[in-house]
Amino acid sequence: MSAPHESDVEVVAGVAARDRSSLERAFKEYGAAVKGVAWRVLRDEALAEDVVQETFVAFWEKPHGYDPERGSLRTFLTTIAHRRAVDVVRSEVARARREEQPPDPVHIDVEEEVWARDLSQTVRAALRDLSDVEREAITLAYYGGHSYVQVAERLGLPEGTVKSRIRSGMKKLSTALIGAEAG
Repeated sequence: MSAPHESDVEVVAGVAARDRSSLERAFKEYGAAVKGVAWRVLRDEALAEDVVQETFVAFWEKPHGYDPERGSLRTFLTTIAHRRAVDVVRSEVARARREEQPPDPVHIDVEEEVWARDLSQTVRAALRDLSDVEREAITLAYYGGHSYVQVAERLGLPEGTVKSRIRSGMKKLSTALIGAEAG
């Protein structure tokens, strides 16, 4: 294995020190390659852009995952992107399979139905506790069945902002539902 490119080591050290300009430098140098890998797997511009964002967020959050002995920063980032893109494909395939399956009326369980209604009320209460912007984005995405791109278009916001609001809201919902389950 060849020695790591000196600028890669500098960029990683900068990101580890929380220097945003180092992350921007990595994005300028490798963003197109990362997007290219994601696009080749997904064949969808919006999903590829999501993977690019997720890749650089992952790098920002865990720059120490890069090992210069194992390859270049470009290889590290494109590997993350490829793995995330494959995960998206798997998720989309699984979702499509679930949607193709009709409900089984033979297995309707009264206890399960009561539990589902109780859970539904708990979720509604947790949704009311979210900020208006989080609730609106989550409602459009999960209850309206809209993609991140569609939610962003409807709200007139950047896709990354919508994803951040949904993630933030989902974390709050998760915390609220875990608390409700424990109580």
